[in-house]
Amino acid sequence: MLPCYAKPMSMILKSATTLALALAAIASLHAPSADALGRKDEQDAARRALLGGQVMPFAIIKRRVESEMGDATYLGSEFMPDSNRYRLKYVKDGKVVWVDVDGRTGDITGWAR
Repeated sequence: MLPCYAKPMSMILKSATTLALALAAIASLHAPSADALGRKDEQDAARRALLGGQVMPFAIIKRRVESEMGDATYLGSEFMPDSNRYRLKYVKDGKVVWVDVDGRTGDITGWAR
């Protein structure tokens, strides 16, 4: 068997190409989806708005809405940075309910089923 430095150049290139393709395939399996990146951007925008004094802490907003929702089950939320509003999602009596909240005041601005 020839030492590594004595292998033909075509064998070395073939091995390097195979390795590069394998690494690319592995990287694509672990790449975050566009939705995950969007969610992170949304969270970053909410944090910047909080630190800038443009919105109240989310925990306070959520508590205010929960006091109005009674026994509804909280499912999640969205932050809309262009208007500093939150949209909270609940399930109540088997129906999905969206609650829009002004992030500055914590006031409920709308409901949708």
